Amino acid sequence: MNNDKKTKISYDPESDVLRVEISKRPIDYAKEMGNIVVHFTKQGLPVYLEFLEAKRFLTKTKKILEKARTPEFAEKPV
Repeated sequence: MNNDKKTKISYDPESDVLRVEISKRPIDYAKEMGNIVVHFTKQGLPVYLEFLEAKRFLTKTKKILEKARTPEFAEKPV
């Protein structure tokens, strides 16, 4: 990860896409890997991630983390 900038995260509810910018280096190409699009530099370093169908991805991720009993992601009592 490039430390010249803080990670930026945004969500577009209309398209249900979660975007994560991890570097401000120039993007040369992108590769779709299932429901994730990864944008890379010429050197093959990841710069920008797009999670398509983000709600589904986050729901599955939450269930996996709860199963693993990761306390910081477990459901909190209301």
